[in-house]
Amino acid sequence: MCLAIPGKIIKIKNQLAEVDFQGVKKEINISIVDVKVGDYVMVHAGFAIEKMGKDNVREIETYLLSS
Repeated sequence: MCLAIPGKIIKIKNQLAEVDFQGVKKEINISIVDVKVGDYVMVHAGFAIEKMGKDNVREIETYLLSS
């Protein structure tokens, strides 16, 4: 099973971005998505794999926190 986690981009430098996962900040690769600071992305294995809408992110976070 694969698990992707949503996060918010807070900094971008070249093809790397600092992403906030509800207070936990990690550096990820953004080379396969077109994003900017403030966007939400789904992250799997250190790569942003999809740009997400804020409503979708809230729904996923609610589910993850209730499990």
